[in-house]
Amino acid sequence: MSETRSDGELLRAVAADADRRAFEELYRRYAPWLRARLRGRCADLGVVDDVVQETFLAVWRGKARYREEGDVAGWLWRIGSRRLVDALRGDGARGRLRQALARLGHRDEVSAEERVLAGVAHGDLAGALVRLSPELRAVLQATVIDGLSTREAAVLLGIPPGTVKTRAMRARKQLREALA
Repeated sequence: MSETRSDGELLRAVAADADRRAFEELYRRYAPWLRARLRGRCADLGVVDDVVQETFLAVWRGKARYREEGDVAGWLWRIGSRRLVDALRGDGARGRLRQALARLGHRDEVSAEERVLAGVAHGDLAGALVRLSPELRAVLQATVIDGLSTREAAVLLGIPPGTVKTRAMRARKQLREALA
């Protein structure tokens, strides 16, 4: 019976030895999770699948280096979310065409966030969120909407975990005051 390797062991094997089995195990562990996370940010399943593949391709080719700081999920999320932003910004004419077609196809659809905000019965949550600074909104997006842990949010946002906690606390306080 084979022993299950840690994430760090798998990544070291992929980086040092181009160990295909280690890579496949890492992919099986994290691809479904990453796909589900990215689907929360993008309704186009084709784009999401492409981004997942690009994320793991970057890991395989060594373009993304894990420095053994934080957890692997947060590290992969940071790679994947950046690749998603790049994909959504478009990759030349093909990207602009895809975006135009997506706008035509989803013209009347309301985003999940807009549905939640429209469904708020008490208080002006949308207005309160808009009045938050971009830094506070980013922390709320990462921790509340995306459901990331403090450590994962810190990796994604490129700030220390303590700063994530402080900003989350400030954001909650400002929201409470605005909605009271």
